[in-house]
Amino acid sequence: MTQVLIETRFAAPVARTFDVLTDLRNAEARISGLESLEVLTDGPIGVGTRFTEVRILMGKRATETMEITKFEPGKGYTVEAESCGSHYTSTFVFAPDGDGSRVSMKFVAKPLTFMAKVMTPMMFMMKGFLRKCMSKDMEDLRVVIEGNAGA
Repeated sequence: MTQVLIETRFAAPVARTFDVLTDLRNAEARISGLESLEVLTDGPIGVGTRFTEVRILMGKRATETMEITKFEPGKGYTVEAESCGSHYTSTFVFAPDGDGSRVSMKFVAKPLTFMAKVMTPMMFMMKGFLRKCMSKDMEDLRVVIEGNAGA
């Protein structure tokens, strides 16, 4: 199993930070690492929301379909997916931090198939790359959140 944890502080209240991070319909325009993001379900974002995102990772197109499996407004949410023989879980936890907010993002990749288990050492070597991608996404979102903190 591979885990990556990052924490990011935003100079905006938790409610604003949560709203921006869960606004999947506008994520493509806000996160430079996304080539596209399509919400596949109707209605408000929450448990059961499915979406497909496309990224270019290490020169190759990576397409993943994910689902929100937990959703507590202002507190956190979890996104899960299965791909390439592994189960992926990304958990976001929101907390007040002075006059701003802090988001902890934990990514876990659990191999399910024999081949994915064999490739686990390679995932361990990719932790730095994953951390860099996750941090860049958060920095992109910081521009949106802090640029309009009063909105």
